[in-house]
Amino acid sequence: MRRALQALGGFILLLIAAVPAAAQLPAGSSVVVLPFENPNGVLRVEWLREGLAVLVGDALDAGGMHVVSRDERLLTFDRLQVPEDATISRASAIKVGQTLGVAAVVVGRIEAVNDEIVLAARLIGLDNGRLSSEVTERGPVSGLFAMTARLAAGVSGLPELASRWTPPPQPAAFEMFVKGLLADQPQTSRSLFEQTLKTTPDYDAARLALWDAQTELGSHQRALDAVTPVAAGRTAYRDARFRAALSLMSLKRDDEAFDVLSGLQSQQTQAAVANALGVLQLRRGGGNEQAGRATYFFNQATELEPAESDYFFNLGYAYWLDKDANGAAYWLREAVRRDPADGDAHFVLGAALQQMGAPLEAARERELATRLSARYAAATAKAGGGTDTIPRGLERLHVRLDAVRPRVDAAVMTSGQRDQAALATFHLDAARRAYDRESDAEAEQELRRALFLSPYLADAQVLLGRVYVRRGRSEDAVQAFKIAVWSEERVDTLLALAEALLAAGDAAAARPFVDRALVLEPKSAAALALKTRLGPGD
Repeated sequence: MRRALQALGGFILLLIAAVPAAAQLPAGSSVVVLPFENPNGVLRVEWLREGLAVLVGDALDAGGMHVVSRDERLLTFDRLQVPEDATISRASAIKVGQTLGVAAVVVGRIEAVNDEIVLAARLIGLDNGRLSSEVTERGPVSGLFAMTARLAAGVSGLPELASRWTPPPQPAAFEMFVKGLLADQPQTSRSLFEQTLKTTPDYDAARLALWDAQTELGSHQRALDAVTPVAAGRTAYRDARFRAALSLMSLKRDDEAFDVLSGLQSQQTQAAVANALGVLQLRRGGGNEQAGRATYFFNQATELEPAESDYFFNLGYAYWLDKDANGAAYWLREAVRRDPADGDAHFVLGAALQQMGAPLEAARERELATRLSARYAAATAKAGGGTDTIPRGLERLHVRLDAVRPRVDAAVMTSGQRDQAALATFHLDAARRAYDRESDAEAEQELRRALFLSPYLADAQVLLGRVYVRRGRSEDAVQAFKIAVWSEERVDTLLALAEALLAAGDAAAARPFVDRALVLEPKSAAALALKTRLGPGD
């Protein structure tokens, strides 16, 4: 796997000149900091691979950068099938940054030299793929925080950053905290975070991490207790109060949760808070509408974050639960424009269309839902796809106030119905040109624009699937090809899906699509060759 990762995208690197450039990031730039390398494999500094990613990220954040959270980075690693502890090649680092849509990636290494450590970091600018000059620091582990501050200042080109950042309380507590982050089991993480807080009770990052572990273990009261001591005026206070509200929701202390969330929203409006208020009202039922209907809060979330598909799904789902099929269909269509692979959205949309008297369109939506999510196969067997087939509890609750995700640009989202077909074709053509020159990030962005305008455009879904294949995102590729087959059953869409399933190791699932392609075109050389590769079925 490591060798494959190092080779990933190697051809791209042949086209990128690693020319040292002056490091300078404008304030507000989006950045991801990757785990540092430990080239000599020294065990006593292995924890610092992740530790330095956390420290440098925190320092850059204090300097005004928009730093991708560790959670978001790990999610991206998972999507790209990059092991958390892998040594990441420059090509793979670029792919991670492109997937996250950031302006730059920070990479680095750590070496142990006698009683000292050597830290080195560089910046990869994704606009041109250039590496900045390497910044290095050397000293004892006791001076870790001071070295990190200078390292972050040097790599970003912001000398004032070192004075803005407040480091963790002490190196020993930070080491225990990082080892908690790296622990495989939430029980182990919880124990390490609790030990950290015994020596440094004001370490707010450890409190937030302890909340994560307690929540994962279902200990919602203990999770609430973990974040309650975070004092007003501290950097983590707003995050702590938001998480406290989520714990109160889990404990069914709805009035208290509503008060906390309302207080946060009165201080600063944020989409995640509005969404949480909507989820709370949805779960409380119809007896608390004087505080605001769920649809009101979900609508506010969509206005604050118009590219987040989950908020549009929640709004459409709330209208469905309110028995407003027209409202549900409108907003669920907006959800699938933003995420065409959202099986839940397609399924609920199918039920709404059925209620509206559009059975053929409803059946198509339910069929796509079953292709995207196996859990709907049994539900679609029920007649009509009515109310009884829609599960409760589909609403989506975000547990982070801020996240970096791939977005569709505002210009496309506000285009309305103006020449959508022509505009979608324009973006698809641009994506093809970008794909041909192996500019996959550009191709993906153009395809997002095309699919926002026309979610079921088969050619766009096929090309998106091919981009995902080249970027190592096999599951996403399969979903894109499934939508392409559903949108327009052609030999090329069927074979693209079959190839993706075969690459994922599921020859049995691939075989029916090859057989169907041969029904459509019995002499297809590509289909016959793939059938030979698949071999005889069971």
